[in-house]
Order: sequence, then C-alpha cells, then structure tokens
Amino acid sequence: MVNSCRKLNCNIYIGFYCSAIILPLICICSQFSQPTIDQFTKDPGAFPVATNGELFPWRELRLPTVVIPLHYDLFIHPNLTSLDFVASEKIEVLVRDATQFIILHSNGLEIMNATLQSEEDLRYRKPGKKLTVLSYPAHQQIALMVPEKLRADLRYSVAIDFQAKLADGFEGFYKSTYRTLGGETRTIAVTDFEPTEARMAFPCFDEPLFKANFSIKIRRESRHIALSNMPKIKTVEVDGGLLEDHFGTTVKMSTYLVAYIVCDFNSVSGTASSGVKVSVYASPDKWSQTHYALEASLKLLDFYEKYFDIQYPLPKLDLVAIPDFASGAMENWGLITYRETSLLFDPKTSSTSDKLWITEVIAHELAHQWFGNLVTMEWWNDIWLNEGFATYMELISVNATYPELQFDDDFMNTCFEVIKKDSLNSSHPISNQAETPTQIQEMFDAVSYKKGACILNMLKDFLSEGKFKTGIIHYLKKFSYRNAKNDDLWNSLSNSCLESDFTSGGFCYSDSKTTSNTLTFLGENVEIKEMMTTWTLQKGIPLVVVKQEGRSLRLRQERFLNGVFREDPEWGPLQERYLWHIPLTYATSSSNEIHKHFLKSKTDTLDLPETTSWVKFNVDSNGYYIVHYEGHGWDQLITLLNQNHTLLRPKDRIGLIHDAFQLVSAGRLTLDKALDLTRYLQRETSIPALLKGLEYLELFYHTIDRRNISDITENLKHYILQYFKPVIDMQSWSDEGSVWDRMLRSVLLKLACYLNHTPCIQKATELFSQWVESSGKLNISTDVLKIVYSVGAQTTAGWNYLLEQYGLSLSAAEKNKILYALSTSKHQEKLMKLIELGMEGKVIKTQDLAALLHAIARNPKGQQLAWNFVKENWTHLLKKFDLGSFALRMIIFGTTSHFSSKDELQEVKLFFESLKDQGVDLEIFQIVLETISKNIRWLEKNLSTLRNWLLISI
Repeated sequence: MVNSCRKLNCNIYIGFYCSAIILPLICICSQFSQPTIDQFTKDPGAFPVATNGELFPWRELRLPTVVIPLHYDLFIHPNLTSLDFVASEKIEVLVRDATQFIILHSNGLEIMNATLQSEEDLRYRKPGKKLTVLSYPAHQQIALMVPEKLRADLRYSVAIDFQAKLADGFEGFYKSTYRTLGGETRTIAVTDFEPTEARMAFPCFDEPLFKANFSIKIRRESRHIALSNMPKIKTVEVDGGLLEDHFGTTVKMSTYLVAYIVCDFNSVSGTASSGVKVSVYASPDKWSQTHYALEASLKLLDFYEKYFDIQYPLPKLDLVAIPDFASGAMENWGLITYRETSLLFDPKTSSTSDKLWITEVIAHELAHQWFGNLVTMEWWNDIWLNEGFATYMELISVNATYPELQFDDDFMNTCFEVIKKDSLNSSHPISNQAETPTQIQEMFDAVSYKKGACILNMLKDFLSEGKFKTGIIHYLKKFSYRNAKNDDLWNSLSNSCLESDFTSGGFCYSDSKTTSNTLTFLGENVEIKEMMTTWTLQKGIPLVVVKQEGRSLRLRQERFLNGVFREDPEWGPLQERYLWHIPLTYATSSSNEIHKHFLKSKTDTLDLPETTSWVKFNVDSNGYYIVHYEGHGWDQLITLLNQNHTLLRPKDRIGLIHDAFQLVSAGRLTLDKALDLTRYLQRETSIPALLKGLEYLELFYHTIDRRNISDITENLKHYILQYFKPVIDMQSWSDEGSVWDRMLRSVLLKLACYLNHTPCIQKATELFSQWVESSGKLNISTDVLKIVYSVGAQTTAGWNYLLEQYGLSLSAAEKNKILYALSTSKHQEKLMKLIELGMEGKVIKTQDLAALLHAIARNPKGQQLAWNFVKENWTHLLKKFDLGSFALRMIIFGTTSHFSSKDELQEVKLFFESLKDQGVDLEIFQIVLETISKNIRWLEKNLSTLRNWLLISI
C-alpha cells in the first residue's frame, strides 16, 4: 500500500502538497499464548457476551488456530442502484484440534444462514447441518457453533449466506462515483481490504497468517464489467438478463489481498516479456491518460522478474484508477488499485513531479507482488517487511528502468523525512506491537515505510549490493506462498554470505568457523541478526559524535533527540539503554578512499594513518544516523565548502546541510553556524544540494510569517530574493531541461511568487490572464501550472474561475494544482467554502479533504480556521474517516503541527485530553504535542540569532 500523501510528509502534487493445498506443508503458528478451547467450558465467566445474550466462546482479538481455511468459494452480487450486495461463500477448512465452534471475522455483515458439511456429507451429498451464529462486534468476530464436535485432521465445508450495504467510506466493499464529461454521475463498486477490512465484505479468517485459495464469481449488469485477482474464465447468463463472471482460482494468499471491482471502465493492454497480460483501467473519459502507466508497469514488471529470479505467478496484472480512494494505491494480487493521481498521466497538466510520483507508486505496488503477496509478514507488527521493502525497491527499480528520472538523488529525502518523526520520543520501533484494528492502522506510517527502506539501504551498502540481492532472493524463494518474520530475513541475508567466498571489495567472507548468522567485517565477526535488531526493535536514530584530536578520531554514540537538549533533566533518562550497531563510513582530506568502521559500543577511537584537515562521516548519506563534529570539525567543513565544495560528493554536501539544521533543533549547533554553512550555495552546481539549503530557508520564513514577526520575515524575504537572484533570473517558464532542472524551476518560481517578487508575479499574472481568455484551453508549461494558478487565485474573479474549472477538469493532476491554488486565498470566507465543499464530497471529493485542510492550515490566513473546524466538527469527521486511518491522522497533524506558541500548545493539549476522556487515544496526539513543543523551543532559542544573522547578511 502507498499512502496518498507519501507517508505523512504531504507531497503537494499528490494531495496537492498506497490451489492446490498440500497438507504436510501447512504450518500455522501462534505468536502468543492463546486460551484453549476447553477453557470455555471450564471457565465461562471469563468470556464475553454475544449480541443475543449468550456467552461468546472466544475472548482474544486474534483468532484461534485450531481451524484453518484452505479454500474460499465466494459469490458476490452488488446492486449499483440500491447500493447493497448479497453474497454467499463456501469455506473449506481443516480442523487441527477437536472443537465445538469456528471463530471468524465479520464486520457489519448480516448473516442470513450458515451450514456445515463434513467430507462424508459432501461425498454422499447430504444437506448441511445448520449452525448457530453468535456475534461479538467489539472484536469484529462471529462464532459458528456446531452441533457435534469437529474432529481433528478432517476437512469441513462451511457455507454462509450474507448481505450488506456497500460501504460509504473507503474500506471493505464500497461505492465510488465519478462524473462523465456530459455531467452524468456514475457509480462503481470496489474493494479495499488492507489491513483488516476483508471482514467487511465477507466472513473470513482475516489475518495474514491464514493464507488460502479463492475462487470468485461476480454477478453484474451487462453495462458493467467485473474484475478480480485472476482472469475471467467464463461468463454465464442468469435470470433477469444479468451476467455472472467466473474467475480462475487464485494462488495461496492472505485475505487482505483479495479484490474485485464492478465498473464500466475502459482499458489499454500490453504483454510483458514473460507473457503476462498487463492492463490499465480508467473511467472512459480518462482512458487517454493510461498510456504512461502501461509503459511503466511493463518495464517494471520485466525488471522485477529478472531481478528476483522469480516469475510473476499470475497470468495477468491489472492496474485500476479508482475515483475515490483513501491511500495512494493498494497491491491486491493481480488487481492493483490506485488513486487517480497515482496512476493517470496527462501530458498537458501533469508535471515532472507527477510523473516521478506515478512511476514510484507503480514500482512500489509491483514490488509488493513479491514482498507482501508472495511472502507475507506473519503479523502486522512486521508490516515493514512489506512496506519497507517495497519503498526500498522503488529506488532499485526506478533507477534501473528510468535513469533519466534521477530518483537516486531523491531517495535521501525519504530518510530525511522520517528522521523528523523518529527523532521524537513519541516514535516507535520499526517492529512494534499492534493488536487492535486502530493500532494496526497506525503501523502504516513513515517509520514502517521510510525508516524500513533506509535501514535496508544501509544494510545493502554494508553487505554489498550483490550479497544483499542474493540474500533477498533466498528469502523470497524460501518463503514463497508462506509467512515470514524479522528473523527469517536476517537468516536469509546471513546465509547468503556463506554460500561462496567473497574475498575482495566487500565485507562478506565465507568462514567455516562462523555461525550461520555471522559474517566477517574488517576482521571482526558481525551477527546480522544482532546488528539489525538494534535498528528494528528500538525506536529512534543514533547521533554519532566525532572529535578529531591529531591523528585520532574520538567517536561517541547517543540517541538523537529533536527538541530535547543535553541540559534538560529528561535528556539523561531518554538516553538510557539505547545502543546501535552502526556501520560507519567516512572520507578524509588525505585520501579518496571510503573508510569503514563498525561501531557497536558507546565510545570508540579510530587512529588515522596520517594527519587530515577534515573528516566527513556517512558517505553519500547511506547510513541512518546523524553526525556531529565537535571541536573545530564544523568550521573545517564550512571552510572546505567555501574554498572548494566539489571536494565533497554532492550527496555529502546535502547530508551536511541536513545534519547541521537537525543539530540546531537538538541544541547541539548554533543556528548562525548552520546558516554560515549555506553561504557557499551561490556556487553550488548540484540542484538537490541547492534545493536542500533553500528548503530550510523557506521553512524558517513560513514559521516566522505564521507568527507575524514582520521585521524578520521582511529581512529573510530580502535575503532569499537577493541571495538566489542569479538562479531565479535564470529560470524560464517552460518544461525544458532535466528532471532536476524542472524541479528547481517549480520550487524557485513558486517561492519567488509567494514572496511577491515582482517579475514572477507579473509573468504569472500574464499567463493566467491568457489562460482565462482562452477559456482554459491555453497549454501552460506543467512545471509552472500550479504557480500560475496560485497567483491567479488571489483575485475574486480568478478564484471563482478556478473553482469552476476545478469542477470541469478531467485531469486529477490539474485538479490537485487548482485546489492547492484555491487554498492560498487570503479571504477566509473562500477558504471556509472549500472546507464545506470537501465535507459535502461532491465538487471536492472526501478523499481530498485531509490534504485540503493541511494546505489551508499552512496558509497564515487559514491556520486558525482549519484548526477550529477540526475541533468543532470532530464527530462529523469520524463519520467520514476511521479512527486511526491515515486521513484522520493527517488531518490532526496537518492542522496542528505548525503551531509554535504556548497558548496554542495548551489549546491542542486540552482538545486531545477531551478526546481521551471519550476513549480516543491515538499515537498521533503525542507526536503533535512533541512537535509543537519542539517548535516553541526552536523559536525561543534561535529567533534572536536569526534576526542578528540577517542584519549582518543583507
């Protein structure tokens, strides 16, 4: 799955800112101690009460493992007029231990009938025995009470008839609508089951460990088509002129990967090198926007099949653009669903950033066909094995298939973004306990996705790319169609290092004396599992402190804490028991060699072979750690940048800028020193490095502007426009140049116009007027489209025209740009109108409400408006978004995390406490409170420094 706004950091361009069963091989393992079936009869008082007043025979959130599913035969008939569905299923199960009941998941389904047949009943065609159905909604479970005890090691068939309304939200089996070019509203039905919503569509064993095969039949009207995980094998006509599509039986898979859609979409298709048919579906009026996605998916599928040395196991792969979709995409096996902005590319309105995003998301979801689908984590505590790997494989696959997109230079931001969260005490380990559906949903965050990807990239750099690749292929082949956990991955990576000698240029050596989990690194045995558990089982990120004393480097590791200073009383306790095994890399002035050192103690000393004038750790920022240079270390690096910045690699220059400003937030480096480090940027030729420096200056401007500290905002505005004037003046209003040329253009011109730079405002105003005069037909360069719209939105006439065009546009990319522009208005009544339209869900879809509120809250004229709306409409928001959902978390974070005063902190704290009194307690609450406290601390410590630095600099 890909989160719609790229996992908590909201990209403007997305939200405008994711059959044969061989009995001996069946292995279902319980990860915890479960009550036995006999306990129900011995101690009934310890069990909950079902809805009918009878005792419910199971008290755990997790299902028992005494009955396991082998095969589901599922029939669904949705009615797109009455917006409901009727369905039935037959589940073939294997009983492992004798039991009097079967526990399944079911949520919001009306069970009309349930029967049971034994193998003997099926053989002699005897009717099924009627089952009593008990329901316990608090755990979203039903119990099927059997008249006679089920016997161990036998198979049974459970038949259930059920019905429900198509869901109103974005989970389970839900309805989605779109408007045609002619203004007609049409309805489709679509599924989205990850992590725990398959139970909203059919009763099932809705946990990833219970893999089974699925045979699906869908009844529909002739004007629609039906899609599912497997190809359609036949269509039969039934009563009432309806059609029934029968789909092939799936491979063995978890319930959250089941998918089906009833729609009237059109498609474009192609065939991969291995013969797999790949199709991209969209609503008829948007069919022309599917071609890039088809090209990308064919290239990426070919790449993955060769890279993993495992063929994609299904005969077809469909990618479908859904009009209403909560996340960015969902990796259903063979039927991947996407938000339209994550799949459809319109050459007239989609920017280079849009193209990069679409390519990333397709790469992510296709990687899931192996990481997640073929090999699935045992439980949601290890969702990072799915999401971290898929995010990491974006880097590998996009670099290989689309080198012109230069994604390698952008991957660093993946790690920088998660560090913001992971450096707070409210962060959590990558592998973290999660039991309830809300806790499971909260696991789909930046830590699972981005930190997971970053530590994998670090491990790849440590092992060497070849050994890492060999290890993950070993992992995929060993656990195909099965479930895995952290240790299984570490074992596979360790064992791969012992398959053959690797004696030059790397770290991995075969040695008969080592254990299966051990490799040799610089003459020292390293346990992969021991090393990596320091990264997956403890939260946070290490700070490596370096002090040069002659030819010796004194090293010390600490836990890096953003917003907590060494002099604070809580700093010491927050450091206790934190220790990482860190594969360090470093470069010096005296050698072109990349040096390596393994730090697994609190302190260490490195002896250099010769004196050096500077040292830079974390080469190319491949390591997941921050570096602080004590003594004269930072001064030496600043001097180096000013004298000849090209002596450092471009990624090292980016890493220095990032680390310097992070250290300011931790009270370890003064702001003026970090700002001095950026003075060399006028000579910077690496666009990513230039953008990184500009990013911090822009962040400071918005922070001060929201506090209305006019003297600093004016001086900072003057400094930015003066300092970057040469590069601003070089920008054209075209789509020319490389990916990074175009990204620089978008960022610089957007900032220049926001700062009311006269030439920028004049050009944007001119282009907007021409666009309006052409009735929206003029083709403006896609990289500046959002800038032109944003300037045009500042007048009443322009804002009204943009809102009208928003309703008419068929391009999701253009709609995002228009909606962002509308959110920049200085008029609160216009901003309130946008929020009302988002709540209504017709003109502005509900899926875009979270990103809309986020954007309005970033507007100084809208920050209090958005926050007040959330407080006053909390109950209404809960009706639209599940508690713990990414959208609700984004609304909470997006409307509060920019606050920077004690009054605002107190107001937010009181609101969260009122929710806790109602039984609502989310991880995001503590993240927000820590973030606001950090903002307050930053201003208290750095405001006067920034003021003085600007007075000297302009």
